[in-house]
Amino acid sequence: MKATINNGKLRYLEDCYIVVLISGENYTIVMDNLPDISDTKSASYPDENAIGRSMPFKSYRNSENRSISWTAHFFVQKEGDQDEILDVLRLIESCLYPTSPTGSAYAPPPVCRLRCGKLLKKEGELCAVMKSYSVKFDTSVPWDEINFMPYKLDVDMQFDVIYDQSDLPGAETILTD
Repeated sequence: MKATINNGKLRYLEDCYIVVLISGENYTIVMDNLPDISDTKSASYPDENAIGRSMPFKSYRNSENRSISWTAHFFVQKEGDQDEILDVLRLIESCLYPTSPTGSAYAPPPVCRLRCGKLLKKEGELCAVMKSYSVKFDTSVPWDEINFMPYKLDVDMQFDVIYDQSDLPGAETILTD
């Protein structure tokens, strides 16, 4: 598959996106280039001491969170992309703020759904909460005089994957999925 269409503009990757649900409405950020993605998970094996052993033995305690790092690259390719990219940046930022109160209590920030082909999950989307984001406004590239926005933005996002209690993965599920 070519990365660009005939006029040289980046081709949208329809199967690589982030969906955010805010106020009952889905907002989808479709990638137009492959993001940098890393997928991390670890397990806790604390040392257990026993009398008469020369070394402690390891005992499995629990698994840690599955963390996804996702760096999205945004490029201004035509007039008007600046405003669209700024809208996407605000959408990403909104993923870390609680939703407005209904009554007296705030609701937690929205849950995101991630998909990038079969990299993160064989079928369907992966539910995750955003833990942080960081955007780099690179001054070594051309920039828009009106918005003071560079024509290239990199947004680093950190997610923790969440699972429905009925859908908790085990080793067998991960192997077949």
